[in-house]
Amino acid sequence: MSATATTTRYDRGLALLQEVSGTPLPGVLSSLADIAPDLARYTIEFGYGDIYHRPGLTIRQRQLINIAALTALGTAAPQLRFHIAGALNVGVTHREIVETIIHTLIYAGVPAALNGLTVARQVFADRPDPEQAELGDPDRSQVRPTETSEERYQRGLAALREIDGHAGEQVVAALQHIAPDLGRYIIEFSFGDIYSRTGLTLLERELASVAACTALGTAAPQLRVHLHGLLNVGGSREEAVETIIQMAGYAGFPAALNGITAAREVFAERDTDPHTAGR
Repeated sequence: MSATATTTRYDRGLALLQEVSGTPLPGVLSSLADIAPDLARYTIEFGYGDIYHRPGLTIRQRQLINIAALTALGTAAPQLRFHIAGALNVGVTHREIVETIIHTLIYAGVPAALNGLTVARQVFADRPDPEQAELGDPDRSQVRPTETSEERYQRGLAALREIDGHAGEQVVAALQHIAPDLGRYIIEFSFGDIYSRTGLTLLERELASVAACTALGTAAPQLRVHLHGLLNVGGSREEAVETIIQMAGYAGFPAALNGITAAREVFAERDTDPHTAGR
């Protein structure tokens, strides 16, 4: 590769990193200068000059999927802190960040979500929410305390059918003979409670789901379901692939390669179905 090409990758990567970090001298440069300056350069050239610079996802979407993936992984609090602050820098709201972290608990569990919210709280302490200031600290709870289990179930079932369609229904049906209550919890809680919250679009939720399942590397069947879901709610194949490619930078190439294998299977399945061909 020529020096000019390398400089071009570095320069465009640094410009994007500066936009996300909100500073002309991103911390990755100074923090690695004494021990691994090449790693800083790879981060800028590959992470931002190559991956972030790709079309297919907006910079806001890229920050949301980073938050979902890093929350799910649960092993990268400093990087999660950086990307929460970066999300605010590119126009993501406090509420969208909180909703993304809450959404991740479906895939990584409550402890991961709690830890993610602890990091978010630290970032928000220095970056007050302008909406909250305007509204005078409103009650933001979306829990419906008087709602019955059946009402939650019916709302969740409708959401499941809209989002994941036949693939989601198959998951629940497969549980009927061994753990029917788990199937009901998936519908009531995951879809009736979490997916039905406001604050994120269904497309954003499915992007977060694909990112989390790819990054975890242990949820190939669930990743396939949510790739179907992403396409069912108006997402594109390009957005699905771009989300998986981005995970190479946060969860490694094996996780991204496995994610692409799942995407290939889903796309092939949809191409043979007259109802989803081309979608």
